[in-house]
Amino acid sequence: MTIGIVGAGALGLYYGALLQRAGHEVRFLLRRDFDAITRNGLRVTSPNGDFHLARVLGFRETHHMGQVDLVLVGLKTFANHHLPELVAPLLGPETRILTLQNGLGNEELLAANFGAERVLGGIAFLCSNRGEPGVVHHLDQGRIRLGEFTGGLSAYADSLAATFRQAGIPCEAVADLPKARWEKLVWNIPFNGLCALTGLTTDRLLALPATRDQVRAIMEEVITAANAQELSAPITTEFAARMITLTTAMGAYRPSMMIDRAEGRPLELEAIYALPLARAAERGVPMTRVAMLHALLEAGEA
Repeated sequence: MTIGIVGAGALGLYYGALLQRAGHEVRFLLRRDFDAITRNGLRVTSPNGDFHLARVLGFRETHHMGQVDLVLVGLKTFANHHLPELVAPLLGPETRILTLQNGLGNEELLAANFGAERVLGGIAFLCSNRGEPGVVHHLDQGRIRLGEFTGGLSAYADSLAATFRQAGIPCEAVADLPKARWEKLVWNIPFNGLCALTGLTTDRLLALPATRDQVRAIMEEVITAANAQELSAPITTEFAARMITLTTAMGAYRPSMMIDRAEGRPLELEAIYALPLARAAERGVPMTRVAMLHALLEAGEA
């Protein structure tokens, strides 16, 4: 496949590097890493094995990248107003778009601009950070669950998941994309928010009984809101317990929002907090803890 990466942060660089290593032609839209990567290539450190790509196709503008088979979107959602202009030059008649962004509303934006039949959504449970320019550190996890925006399983989604697996990316196609989105929010809402506010890594939050209890309470609040939506099956409270166990094994992890706050970048508040709160309110479900988190995070942005 020919794949265009829009949003070459830690996620886009990591998955793009694996896909290129597997033999696909990957074209990266690069900003701050452009000079380093086009000069020296891209280096990945990972518990699965480090590797270096000596030659990487990097571009400053998407209108220089040409049409591709697949657009993989890893852009931070606070920059979503740029998506229509960034994605349009990459599209041919059969091009599909896969967004691996956080939160809600991303598929809807792409569908409104380019047609629902082109759009897939994916949930990436990935622990990775950027290092010095031209280096990405994969720390843990990496699996993707993807599905059609229009719903149901499709031959294309199955084929794309197989392509990702062949590149060393654990991946499965799902029929109920909204459920998978809400399941990711069960993790994202408590850990991103609490870590950004407190400056504590995930292991320290979970080591203190009081903050561990709050993590669990926020997760259960998100699960209640999720189950008020039209999902194919409910999310059980046991899912929250699994997420806490999984996160405990990750050690001293810094979620993306914690890093963004520390480095003075905007936070993904609309997609991860405001839209889920609005969807819950539409169903008559209050999320008081999530609303408090959102208010405190927003106050810090101001």
